[in-house]
Amino acid sequence: MDFLGATYFFDYEHDVIQELISEFSTSTISEKEKTIALYSKIRDGWKYDPYSISFSKESYKASTIAQKSTGHCVEKSVLLIACLRALHIPARLHLGKVKNHIAVERLIEKFGSNELTPHGMVNVFLNDKWLKMSPAFNTSLCKKLNVDPLEFDGENDSFLQQFNSNGHKFMDYIDDYGYFDDVPVEFMQKNVKEHYPHIFDTDENITEFKI
Repeated sequence: MDFLGATYFFDYEHDVIQELISEFSTSTISEKEKTIALYSKIRDGWKYDPYSISFSKESYKASTIAQKSTGHCVEKSVLLIACLRALHIPARLHLGKVKNHIAVERLIEKFGSNELTPHGMVNVFLNDKWLKMSPAFNTSLCKKLNVDPLEFDGENDSFLQQFNSNGHKFMDYIDDYGYFDDVPVEFMQKNVKEHYPHIFDTDENITEFKI
C-alpha cells in the first residue's frame, strides 16, 4: 500500500481540502517544507477538544473536519493525512493510548480516568523513512498548560510532550495500537466503550455525544 490514495475518510478531492492546500499545491518548496508548514497549520488552526466523541463515519471525513473550528487528536490527524496525501506525500493514521499528568481534573471528571484512548497521530513518509507527529495540541492551549508546543522538523519523530516547561511529567505513551490503512471507526468505538463504559447510556446505537 502506498498510503497516497483518497478514501471515504481521506477525501482530499473535496473542494474544501483542495482550498486548504492551495497555497502548497503549486509551490516549489520541498515535501519536507510542505509537511512542516501543513503540520503547523493543522495544529494551530483547529483547537483541541477531547470531549466531543463521535462514532458517525461522516464525522471522520477530512472534508467534514475541515469545516469545523475544533477537533480531537484523531480528527486533526485525519485532516492532516488527507492534506498530505493530496500533495502526494504518503501518510497514515497511528493510534495508541496516553496518560496525562497535568490539568487532568476535567479529564477524570468526564472520563473517570486520566488515560485517553484512542489517541491519534500521523505517520508521514519523508526521505525514505516513516516519522511520527501529533498535531493535536494547539499552541494557545500549550501556553495555558505551561508546556512547549510540539514542533516537527521533518527529520525526527515529534509526537509526545513528556514534560512541561518546569520539568514536571506531562504525558506518557502507555499503549500502541499501530497504524491503520484507513480510519478504523469500529475499532475506535469498541476501544472507547471498553475503556469508558460509564459514559454510555442504555442506547447502544448512540453515535455522537459531548461529555
